[in-house]
Amino acid sequence: MADTREPPASVITEEMRAAIGVESEPIVVEVDKAACRLFARALGYSDLLYYDEDFAKAKGYRSILAPPCFLGQPVFGPDRSDPFWGSYFRFRAYKRLLNGGTDVEYFDTICAGDELTLTSKLADLRERVGSLGPMLITVTEWTYRNHEGKLVAILRGTGIQY
Repeated sequence: MADTREPPASVITEEMRAAIGVESEPIVVEVDKAACRLFARALGYSDLLYYDEDFAKAKGYRSILAPPCFLGQPVFGPDRSDPFWGSYFRFRAYKRLLNGGTDVEYFDTICAGDELTLTSKLADLRERVGSLGPMLITVTEWTYRNHEGKLVAILRGTGIQY
């Protein structure tokens, strides 16, 4: 039997469409030793490259390696909000939010001691109807550059609102 329900009206506004591809102001993130070690430990990594600086240097790295998917932490200031997280769901169309997945593409090595500059942009907006009703799917892209301006990683995150 064919579905005869009327499709819901679009929640994607012209303002939302105009935001696609617009790059944010740069945000500085730090990759420090303690954070690298804590992240590696939390994920169960045991490779000494994530813990022992002398070992990492003996293998040719500047310092301990940043574990996979660890791209630093925003420089915290108690007088301001964290600009990084506000870029994930720029527009709230529905009540429920869900992480639809994260992909990281690496272009160079990231080590403890690196200071990275990132920018974000809304890369895509789509609508679908799922079993729970209408959904808004957003893809946000964060671009990370090192102190020389060299691209080191791109993170793509998919957000689902329903």
